[in-house]
Amino acid sequence: MAELQMLLEDEIPAGRRALLDSYTNLERVAEYCESNYVQSSDKEQALEETKSYTTQSLASVAYLINTLANNVLQMLDIQSHTASYQTLMPNAKNTRELQHCRKIQ
Repeated sequence: MAELQMLLEDEIPAGRRALLDSYTNLERVAEYCESNYVQSSDKEQALEETKSYTTQSLASVAYLINTLANNVLQMLDIQSHTASYQTLMPNAKNTRELQHCRKIQ
């Protein structure tokens, strides 16, 4: 349960914040690249720099999404196991009671 709590209270919110921060950073990078391209005398160099920033930014966002998705899947897995356990326990108790009643009869 500590792992679930850590995911719910720390990891998933931190991943979400990181994605939101990344969104803001991507806007800044886009503004810089546009400004750099407009002001640059070497358009080809500016375009190559933009491609490089784009590749790095997309890789960063993909990593953040992957990390957040893995944390969400891990959370769902823990919750699923917990729900299964809680479902099986009353059934196991009822089965033991039935077996006990049959022995008594």
